[in-house]
Amino acid sequence: MIVSELLDEVADRLAAMAGGAPSNEGRWIVEEAVGWSAGELLAHLDDAVTVTQMARFDQMVSRRLGGEPIQYVLGHWPFRGLDLMVDRRVLIPRPETEVLVDIALAELGRVEAGRSGRGRHAARLRVLDLGTGSGAIALSIAAERLDADVWAVERSADALAVARANLTGLGRAATRVRMIEGSWYDPLPDELAGTIHLVVSNPPYIDPRDSPDESVTAWEPPDALWGAGDGMGDIAVILEGALRWLVPSGSVVCEIDSRRGEACGELAGRLGYRDVAVEADLAGLPRVLRCRR
Repeated sequence: MIVSELLDEVADRLAAMAGGAPSNEGRWIVEEAVGWSAGELLAHLDDAVTVTQMARFDQMVSRRLGGEPIQYVLGHWPFRGLDLMVDRRVLIPRPETEVLVDIALAELGRVEAGRSGRGRHAARLRVLDLGTGSGAIALSIAAERLDADVWAVERSADALAVARANLTGLGRAATRVRMIEGSWYDPLPDELAGTIHLVVSNPPYIDPRDSPDESVTAWEPPDALWGAGDGMGDIAVILEGALRWLVPSGSVVCEIDSRRGEACGELAGRLGYRDVAVEADLAGLPRVLRCRR
């Protein structure tokens, strides 16, 4: 079999999925199986497929036909210009979380503008990413804000192993990221108290009483999905704890359940935060809580 025939075969096999599969998925699987980029694939359509490549292809197609998300099948996924390793130990990076990073970066820009009068020797920006998972948020901020030092906390040793693997691909920016195992603020050294400019998180926030899409709950790590209590328990811990760790005027930026925007905003207000806002995601849904100490 040659590569072009492999492309035809994957299209036919994925068409058997319930609801079909996006047309790009077959090409992505072939690219991964043969180890070529999209451009290289087009240049080698008449090349013969090796036994090893065919075995890899069959395995990936079988996994996808079994309902496994394409991101896990491929083993990596793009996020804001990074190519992140992802598997079932971590959540799949999503566009909603890219919006979270946009808002986080805007908050860092606000903090930096407020410090402009302190000159070039002002202390570096400090960012705390709670529940880092694959490291998507922490690594994006480190890559895009060269003046920021980032602490990434994760309670799952399995997820932290993925984040550390992704850290190795970050280049020089990796020297500004520290990854720590533990639950929320627990593993942080006391000397960081009152020095953090931004606390950012995509915490578990699904209400255990809800019945979300089974394609998510069947594959992604439960501890990263289901929020404590009514789904807002972990968000409450983050907001309450941040008051100790943030500098005055420092920010919390947190991904939330789109149906809980008002409740999250009210919680932040009761805790004494100011400039409380809930920002929309790409679908126009209230997705990101932003508030300032």
